Amino acid sequence: MDFEKIIDRKQTDSVKWDTIEETFNHPDVLPLWIADMDFDSPLPIKDALRRVIDEEILGYSFPGNSLLEAIIEWQKDYHDMRIEENDILFSPGVLSSIAVTIASLTEPGDSILIHDPVYPPFYSMCEKNNRHIFRSSLILSEGRYEMNFKDMESQFKKKNIKLFILSNPHNPGGRVWSKEELIRLTDLCIKYGVILISDEIHSDLVYHENTCVSPVTLNESYKNWIVTLHSATKTFNIAGVKASFMIVFNEMLKNKIIKVQEETELGVINTFGMRATEAAFSNSREWHKVLLSKLESNRRIVIDYFDKNLPNISYMNPESTYLFWFNASSLEINPSELRGTFADIGKVGLNDGISYGPNGGPYMRLNFAVPEPILIEGLNRIKSVFDHFSK
Repeated sequence: MDFEKIIDRKQTDSVKWDTIEETFNHPDVLPLWIADMDFDSPLPIKDALRRVIDEEILGYSFPGNSLLEAIIEWQKDYHDMRIEENDILFSPGVLSSIAVTIASLTEPGDSILIHDPVYPPFYSMCEKNNRHIFRSSLILSEGRYEMNFKDMESQFKKKNIKLFILSNPHNPGGRVWSKEELIRLTDLCIKYGVILISDEIHSDLVYHENTCVSPVTLNESYKNWIVTLHSATKTFNIAGVKASFMIVFNEMLKNKIIKVQEETELGVINTFGMRATEAAFSNSREWHKVLLSKLESNRRIVIDYFDKNLPNISYMNPESTYLFWFNASSLEINPSELRGTFADIGKVGLNDGISYGPNGGPYMRLNFAVPEPILIEGLNRIKSVFDHFSK
């Protein structure tokens, strides 16, 4: 497990590395944007995929008992969630799961609420499915986001919200929601008849001082109101295998979801996704442990760098994820131009905050899941942008 090994990902059809010029209009931009890691994926997963090839015939396959058991054990050990095989619904990806839950649990013209800022596809998936989408701005308090429960309740009541999509932990701010917050949120959902979709794809990337809680584990009655989305792909750097799953306890919700999955063929994952997920949860726990240590180290490098070299730039100390959310408002640039500015002047590719919602406008998102030399180079390039405008 060499997390300092620099892997050349160019010419591999990598979205992160091979769309640089198309995305940032420069061929020499250092990409620290899209959320996949520049670390070697776990050997047990690669060995499992090689065994698939060695079987010689790549025919139809189905999720076996060992895969289901791996998921059940992982959820029990890491999330204190007790599930059974029939609580699991497979899906090609978390975004596919979101699309299916929107289609199955709401009708065209229904209203859906999300936070602001939040992962951009939450908005686009609702919009593409002809739902009315509303945002509740998160409150910035002492350097981290908090939910605005007063605003959320007002919107639940006045906008007739049918579905709330939660990023748990929060992307892009890295916030790990507390038990108290999740209880308050779920109780509000139940009070107003709102189904809660909890996207927990980042829930296995949480730092030692925090614990990510799945709201469905907090009260037996919550199981009737929550659909939990999960995947091994983000944690184990295997996004390309396209595999995820939903955990659904309520039979009525489950049947509605299954109906749409059957209509769209979105309830199937491929053989590589099955084998990779099983190997991740069953045989890659040591890799996961070392990964978290590496991410802790990189997080400290980023924070120390900003504190020393950019002391006037505010940021959020991520409690989870490998994403760093910093405020670039001091540049006094239109938020829609920030991404281009960092690419033009600093030759560094970041996600622009405005794409996460109006409330994210002055921010930029940095992916620090890279070997240390690349991270230091990226931070120096970010600093060069601030230096340029301070002259």
